[in-house]
Amino acid sequence: MSVYTTVTEAQLRQYLTQFDAGELLSFEGISAGIENTNYFVDTSCGRYVLTLFEQHSMEKLGYFMKLMAWLSEAGVPTAHPLAGKDGQYLRLLCDKPASLVQRLRGKSVEVATPAHCAVMGESLAHFHLAGRGFSQNRANDRDVDWMQGVAERLGGLIDANTKAFIAAELHTQQALMLDALPQGVIHADLFLDNALFDGEQLTGIIDLYYACDGVWLYDVAVTMNDWCRQPNHKLDTARVAAFLTGYARVRSWTAAEKQAWPFIVRRAALRFFLSRLQDQCMPRAGELTQIKDPDVFRQLLVYLQINCPPLAG
Repeated sequence: MSVYTTVTEAQLRQYLTQFDAGELLSFEGISAGIENTNYFVDTSCGRYVLTLFEQHSMEKLGYFMKLMAWLSEAGVPTAHPLAGKDGQYLRLLCDKPASLVQRLRGKSVEVATPAHCAVMGESLAHFHLAGRGFSQNRANDRDVDWMQGVAERLGGLIDANTKAFIAAELHTQQALMLDALPQGVIHADLFLDNALFDGEQLTGIIDLYYACDGVWLYDVAVTMNDWCRQPNHKLDTARVAAFLTGYARVRSWTAAEKQAWPFIVRRAALRFFLSRLQDQCMPRAGELTQIKDPDVFRQLLVYLQINCPPLAG
């Protein structure tokens, strides 16, 4: 969540006339995250998050809006999008597709405890199971082919050692077959800042704009790699055990998942190493943006290549 497109008060007031959302009281840009323009919006009827989509087309965004509504109505704590007076979730603002969604209570945790991780594990399993009835499909646009493309685009922007490191891991990942693994809707970006807590109660899973169809175990790995990572970029054993055991209380691991796990955790680390490296080497302009350190996930990937935690639970 960032601000790439500046919205004026007059523009926002005009936009809000398309909803039964009341009168504008205040709004402010959100600087966390890196993909879309986001504002907190308070009106006489409630509190919302306004998102202007910088990379997705109006046609492709319908998937996300319907998925958020589906999961919310299935009991997953996701923000339900607000339909306009015409019944549609999306309309243009500043020539960008835009949506208004409920602002959920709670806040992100900066460092997860084992208790937070246990709740997150259970909640991610419920998220996966709730998505089974969703009828729409979306391919993962951050898959291994995308990773290979990023590596090629980085080309001369990175040093020879980094190039060789990426190439070696991509070679391993391209040989990994995933067809036997349980699949369905995944969040694909469930980092600490994409979940809200009130104490130890999960109140929100947010920012579903990477959600897609994929291997559930990959989603587990993406989440674990952020929630259980220590400042030295290794994984905390107690948090890992709490997270994985929490997940397995809701859905048990298959034999194929146990076999693929050591490679899936590395794939998840490689994906975020490459996306952050791309943002660092080829940054986009924005008013309030954050470029996150790619070395965090490089160091984690090196660790995981030698020290894969067991698939507990």
